[in-house]
Amino acid sequence: MYEQLKAMEMQEQIELITRHLVGLNSINGTLGEVRIVQEIHQILSSFPYFREHPANLWLQKIEGDPIGRQNVFALVEGAHKSPQTVLYHSHIDTVAVEDFGPLKEHAFNPDAMEEFFRGYEADPELQAEAQSGDWMFGRGSVDMKSGAAVHIANILHFSEHPEELSGNVLLLCNGDEESEHRGMVGALGELNRLQHEMGIHFVTAINTDFITPLYDGDPNRYIYTGAAGKILPSFHIYGREVHVGDTLSGIDPNFIAAKLTERLHNRYELAEQIEGEMVLPPTVLKQRDTKELYTVQTAISSHLYFNCFVYEETPEQILEKFVREAKAAALETELYMKEQFEQFIRVTGLPTRNLSWEIDVTTYEDYINYLTARGVNVRGVIDGVLTSERSGDLRDLSFDIVSALQAADPEKKARIILFFAPPFLPHNYLKEEDGRDAHIQETIARVLDEVGTATGERFELKKFFPYLADGSFLSLHETEEQLEPLTRNLPEWNTIYGIPFGTIKKLNIPSVNMGVYGKDGHKWTERVYKPYSFGVLPDLIRKATVSLLEHSTEKKVLEIV
Repeated sequence: MYEQLKAMEMQEQIELITRHLVGLNSINGTLGEVRIVQEIHQILSSFPYFREHPANLWLQKIEGDPIGRQNVFALVEGAHKSPQTVLYHSHIDTVAVEDFGPLKEHAFNPDAMEEFFRGYEADPELQAEAQSGDWMFGRGSVDMKSGAAVHIANILHFSEHPEELSGNVLLLCNGDEESEHRGMVGALGELNRLQHEMGIHFVTAINTDFITPLYDGDPNRYIYTGAAGKILPSFHIYGREVHVGDTLSGIDPNFIAAKLTERLHNRYELAEQIEGEMVLPPTVLKQRDTKELYTVQTAISSHLYFNCFVYEETPEQILEKFVREAKAAALETELYMKEQFEQFIRVTGLPTRNLSWEIDVTTYEDYINYLTARGVNVRGVIDGVLTSERSGDLRDLSFDIVSALQAADPEKKARIILFFAPPFLPHNYLKEEDGRDAHIQETIARVLDEVGTATGERFELKKFFPYLADGSFLSLHETEEQLEPLTRNLPEWNTIYGIPFGTIKKLNIPSVNMGVYGKDGHKWTERVYKPYSFGVLPDLIRKATVSLLEHSTEKKVLEIV
């Protein structure tokens, strides 16, 4: 590809690379993720720098990956020898294309999608954008093939102008961001190896995940100095099943689940309160009972889990909050059912019965201790689940474990068991009280002011990238003790799922998001705005890279002196 790129301006290079990458199907969980990494490796290998320095370009196999994913790394060493390094990272997988409907076969064709939207009268604004020629359409155009293209083009630039660097730039392109983040988690060991064996010191990471307007008419381009984390509070609810002819004497787990959803879903009071940041509330992602066939028996158990963004709170604080809400939902259910039964008795004139609708609420850790104290072979029950044919979905597997433990419980009591399911994403953000982080913040603010003045763009610096991003895995703020409520309440931590917290601690890389600009990520109307994304952004990232390396090198010199 270099032969095509070498005669082009930067903006043209990025458009060509983006168009090429969008044309490659790399839907998460498919072999397209493997093929696109190999294609990026081929593109980079055509650059003269990597023909001269082949050892600086390599593929890393992700151990244990179910489809054989690889990461691609490309290192450009500056003319001024230094261990100081800026990490460029971007993911290259996309979500699926079912939302394109009859246009599914054109989802990876930017020209075809643009032509369609030029005549799309159902949305005049979208139609006008398509007719302007300033937007590129297609799955992955904004999330985030264009972001990878920006990094690749800047790698080409610095490979031809290493004298601009007072350190190095390392590119990482990885997959599986849209699911379990296996690409970035797998890269942590390789980054640690580079730090250990080559003495590389990572100054900052720059991600190019997409930014978008936060409200109608929003003129700002948002730069984020951190990434929100994520935790998945999950509930296994065991009730008291009955025939529907005796429903008032039962405890319906679906009703309890509904109460939990009512208390938790999109309830903004439960969101962290951080002024000026786009902080999001818990959101229910799954709610269903465990009945597989139609019967007139009420459900025995029900499962639900919530997406919960993590900004500054610890797992312990989140666990306490969800336990509190679960207890409130259990009490509401108990009082409601008691009242309904009493009305039933009054109306029918039947004799009352000695019934209880009390619902116990416990955490996974406490439930394990409870079962162990009653002589249940907890290890044997869990091993039985792990050795049986099981779901490939880690959430379902977690529920299988909790369900099996509950089935072994000698006391068949109505119960809500709260646990965490995969994935977990740490939060990663700059701390004002940290000298290094403060200097990074100041450097970026200065560069934004410079570029904003030159281009007329309005930049706004925010703390948390409001969506999920791989940058979460590059730094860790919690202590080992603060993480214990997570690891003790996520079934089979480090067996079915785990994160190398020790490696992350050693890396400790701040991750800044300077993203491509567009609209409707994860929608069939997905599009990237070319003038900013292909024109302004690459220069912004280069200036930030040069400034961050210069500051870091100067700081090192002062420390030595």
